[in-house]
Amino acid sequence: MDKKAKKRIDLLNQRLQKLRQQLAGARKQMDDPADVTRLEREIENVSSELEKLKQGG
Repeated sequence: MDKKAKKRIDLLNQRLQKLRQQLAGARKQMDDPADVTRLEREIENVSSELEKLKQGG
């Protein structure tokens, strides 16, 4: 794994953590139900990209 991939993995991990916190807050305060589904989709996308990077591709 090169330096660029490691940096991207670190960035994605930070983004994933932030998104999970936002999702927890959005679930507590259901002002906009569409916001919860948007955050879930975004978490899914970031997670899949992270897995691809970890697998080396």
